[in-house]
Amino acid sequence: MTPNNQPVCVKIMDKEFQVACPENQQDSLRAAAKLLDLKMRDIRDSRRVIGTDRIAIMAALNLAYDLLQIRSESINSSESFNTQMKNIQLKVQDALSRHRPMES
Repeated sequence: MTPNNQPVCVKIMDKEFQVACPENQQDSLRAAAKLLDLKMRDIRDSRRVIGTDRIAIMAALNLAYDLLQIRSESINSSESFNTQMKNIQLKVQDALSRHRPMES
């Protein structure tokens, strides 16, 4: 544990874990643990997966998939925005060049 890290207790599937975490990130860690707990409980309650290890793996895979989907959507959205901005810039440059006064 580095000097800036503090021990934080989180509870996942009725088990407590101590995790070292910077003080300014403790709320995020608790939120992540709560999300993982909910995902694992959903998988357990579906009765399709048996065993805590398998439930944890399925939860991790589901969360990783969700993260990759969000990243992909963000990249596509960003690329679309950049393309739109380039098109607007070209239109503005074209309009300015057509309406520039003739120089003598």
